[in-house]
Amino acid sequence: MIETAPETEKAVIVGLINQDQDERQAKEYLDELEFLADTAGAQVLKKFTQKLDVPNKATFVGPGKLEEISNYIKVVEADTVIFDDELTPTQLRNVEKILECKILDRTNLILDIFAKRAQTAHAKTQVELAQYQYLLPRLTRMWTHLERQRGGIGMRGPGETQIETDRRIILDKIARLKAQLVKIDKQKATQRKNRGKMVRVALVGYTNVGKSTIMNMMAKSDVFAENKLFATLDTTVRKVVIGNLPFLLADTVGFIRKLPHGLVESFKSTLDEVREADILLHVVDISHPGFEEQIETVDSTLKEIEAGDKPTYYIFNKIDAFTYEEKDEDDLSPRTRDNFTLDEWKKSWMAKSNTPALFISAKEKTNIEDFKTELYEKVKGIHSQRFPYNDYLYNSEWTEGVQ
Repeated sequence: MIETAPETEKAVIVGLINQDQDERQAKEYLDELEFLADTAGAQVLKKFTQKLDVPNKATFVGPGKLEEISNYIKVVEADTVIFDDELTPTQLRNVEKILECKILDRTNLILDIFAKRAQTAHAKTQVELAQYQYLLPRLTRMWTHLERQRGGIGMRGPGETQIETDRRIILDKIARLKAQLVKIDKQKATQRKNRGKMVRVALVGYTNVGKSTIMNMMAKSDVFAENKLFATLDTTVRKVVIGNLPFLLADTVGFIRKLPHGLVESFKSTLDEVREADILLHVVDISHPGFEEQIETVDSTLKEIEAGDKPTYYIFNKIDAFTYEEKDEDDLSPRTRDNFTLDEWKKSWMAKSNTPALFISAKEKTNIEDFKTELYEKVKGIHSQRFPYNDYLYNSEWTEGVQ
């Protein structure tokens, strides 16, 4: 039998312009949602936005906008409608009835990508736990049993409805998955303990900023890297040697705006590498128009996982892809962020931030020697404090170059 490739799902995406996000931010969020949909394997046909102070409690968008979306998806025969915010169970149910097609929200889409990307037992367990936690409050009579582990004679309570049975099955699964994670976490903790007191450096940052490319360059490894969101889910740790100095480098899962809280909770154990690191390298895509907001997202997530006070260094990556719009001399309108040159961004960040910053291109290997030299000095400082009797190894000038 000849296997045929699955058809690409046709999707439309929907977002709001409100008091929490202006028109520019809403456009950025929808562009990111389109990237998420593409990563999941869908083709976005159109983006819908509506100005509302707060989401409609019943249908997220207003009835007129929902009718417009309904008419459009019937004409183009779209399979899926994706909303940029998490829908309540009531909104999900009402919208599904009106549009009569598959409805996803941002959380559901991210969970689907995580499920697709998960490779190890650890990541799969974390994703499955987050999926069930998301699913639990959204149970309806429309869906069937997840499995029949608790079915059969003598296993169903008197007068128990289908939805009660399904809820009990999910609660049992959540309990089992949490127990599995506790067991895996203990194994991971033992592995980290066995690494001794080597200096640990962790790459953190927004998704798709080039962390895995930097890891591959530094460790000469083959960590999976591609131009997709969440290409890396599992934390990868490699031993790296610069000059004569060894240390551990960890590549971690990327963060994202509006990251579902359940995912943060489920992946806290994965982020133990971040919490236990001696140095954080906060990688930033300087070519992204919203990189400053991405920095804020990462910083707030680091605080949430209690890693906000770590020694941190900004690594502004992808300077080869940075572009800006030159203003005409006769243009008297105020300058915008699009008109800032790379040198001006450098001065801006060096001036207003106490956090050291480096500007590189991991892809083109631009300024990599400076990056390695700076990292060597930072690691050496911690290593010298931890192993003072080895100080003589690092006091001579580093004349052999970076290895």
